[in-house]
Amino acid sequence: MPGSIRRFPVRALLLLAGLVACLRCFLAEIARLKGGLSFPLDDSWIHLQFARNLAHGAGLSYNLGEFVTGSTAPLWTALLAVLFLLPGSVLLWTKLLGVVLYLAGIDATWRLSRELDLGEGLSALAAALTLATSWLVWSALSGMEIPLFILLSLWGMILHLRERADPHRPPLSLAVLAVAVLARPEGVLLLLLAFLDRLLVFAGDPAPSGTTRWRRPSFRVLLTGAGLAACAVAGSFLFYGWAGGSVLPTTYAAKGGGEVRHLLPDFRYLSNVLGLFFRPQPWATLLAAGGAAVLAGRLGTPRDRGLLPALWLFGMPLAYSLLTPGPTKMLGNFGRYYFPLFPVLTVLAVLALEPLTRLRLSRPLRIVLGTLGAAVLLAPTLAVLIQGERFYVQNVANVQESDVAIAGWLAAHVPPGAVLAVNDIGAIKYLLPNPIVDLASIATPEIGREVSRAVAAGTPWPDAMMAAVERRRPDYIVIFPSWFPTLARDPRFRAVYTLPIQGNVTMGGNEIVVYATPWTR
Repeated sequence: MPGSIRRFPVRALLLLAGLVACLRCFLAEIARLKGGLSFPLDDSWIHLQFARNLAHGAGLSYNLGEFVTGSTAPLWTALLAVLFLLPGSVLLWTKLLGVVLYLAGIDATWRLSRELDLGEGLSALAAALTLATSWLVWSALSGMEIPLFILLSLWGMILHLRERADPHRPPLSLAVLAVAVLARPEGVLLLLLAFLDRLLVFAGDPAPSGTTRWRRPSFRVLLTGAGLAACAVAGSFLFYGWAGGSVLPTTYAAKGGGEVRHLLPDFRYLSNVLGLFFRPQPWATLLAAGGAAVLAGRLGTPRDRGLLPALWLFGMPLAYSLLTPGPTKMLGNFGRYYFPLFPVLTVLAVLALEPLTRLRLSRPLRIVLGTLGAAVLLAPTLAVLIQGERFYVQNVANVQESDVAIAGWLAAHVPPGAVLAVNDIGAIKYLLPNPIVDLASIATPEIGREVSRAVAAGTPWPDAMMAAVERRRPDYIVIFPSWFPTLARDPRFRAVYTLPIQGNVTMGGNEIVVYATPWTR
C-alpha cells in the first residue's frame, strides 16, 4: 500500500476531494436560496456584526458605542474585519476563508499523522477521514471560527511533537496554542494540557530491565514558552477584564458555563459527546482509545512524542462534563464545540492500526487488505457526509426563512430608531440599524447578571426576566415564544407579526413573533 500511494500526489488529491465536498454544499445552498447566500447558524451573523464594527473603527462592540466581550473568537473577528475591506460580498469572502482554512486543516491532519511516525498510507487515511467528516464540511461554509481553531490547534500539536523529539527547539508550540485560545476559549485547556505533557518526560533505562523513569524537564524552556503564551493572550484578556469584568467572554455565562458543578463527570453528558463522535466516525470512535494506548506505550522510547493528542481528545469532554449544568448544555449548536476534536480522533484511530502494518505479508496482500480496511473505515463517514449536505442546506434555509426574513419585515414596518428586545441577535442586528437589547445576555450581559442576582434572592426566573425587560422599556420584543412564555402571555404585549418556520431543525422555536409593547414610540 505505501509503495502504490507514492505514485500519486496523495495530498493534492485529498485537498481536491475536500474542495469538491465544499463546492457541492455551496452549490446546493445557492440553489435552495435562489442565488442567495446565508449561514447555517444565527451565531455566524453575530461574528459579522462584531467584525463590521471593528472594521469601521468602533472596536469590539455590538450596539455602536457599547464595548462588550461577547466574541468568543476575537482572532476570527479580526480576520472577518479584514474581509470588509475587500470588494464584493463579505458573505462570499467569509465562506471562501472558511474553505481555505478547512483545506489547510486537512493538510495539518496529514502532517500530525506523519509527526506520530505514521506512514504515508495511514496518514492519508487519517486526512481522508477528516475531510469526509460532515460536520467539518458544514463548518467550512458556516461562517464560524471552527476551521481556524482546528488549524491552529493542529499546528500547535505538530510543533509540540517536534519539540518533544528535539528539546533544543524553541517552544513555539506554546505560542501557537496560545493564539488558538483567541479562536476558541477551549484552547485554554489545550494550552494547559501542553504544559502538562511537557512535564511527562520519560527516559528508558539502558539496563536489561528496560524500565521507564521520569526525567526532569527543562524548566527554562517551560518558562520561555509560558512567556510567549502570555504575550499572545495578554491583550485579549486585558480587554475582556476591562470591558466585561472577567477574562471570560459573556457567551460563557449565557451558554450555561460557570463554576465546577460536579465532583464526578456527568455521564449523560459524556454519552451525548460519544454519540456526536460515533455517528460520522463510528470506527474511529471505537479505535481512538487504542491510539491513546499506542502513545502511552511509546513513552520513554525513541518514538516518544508524549500524550497531548490523547489528553486533548479525552480531556475536553471530561472537563466540560464537570462544568455543564445539564447533559445537553455546553455542547454548542449540533455539538459544534466538539467539531475541532474530529481530526485528532481520526489520527488516534489510525494510530491504533499502525501495529498491523508491521505484519509480514506479501505486497499484493497488503494492498488488498489495506484497500478493504480503508473502505470499511470510510464507508459510514461518506454516507453521513451525503446526508450532511442536505442537513446543511436545511440549516441555511431555516436561518434565512426566520431571522433574516424577520429582519426584512422589521425593516419595512419598524422605525430605525426603535429599540428591539430579541433573543436571536445575529441577523436581526446585522441587517438592521436598530439598537437591540439581548435577552440572551451576550450583547447585553447586564441582563444576565441582574436576573442571576434576582433568582439568588428568591425571585422566580420569569419574573426576574420580566423586570429586566421593564427596566429597559423596548419598543418591540422579537422572540421565540417557547423561550419566553411569560413574556408571550403578558397582555401588555401585543403580537403584531408571526412568522412560522417551515421544516425547522435549526432554530430555537418553530415561530418568531414580534410584539408591540406599552413603551412603543
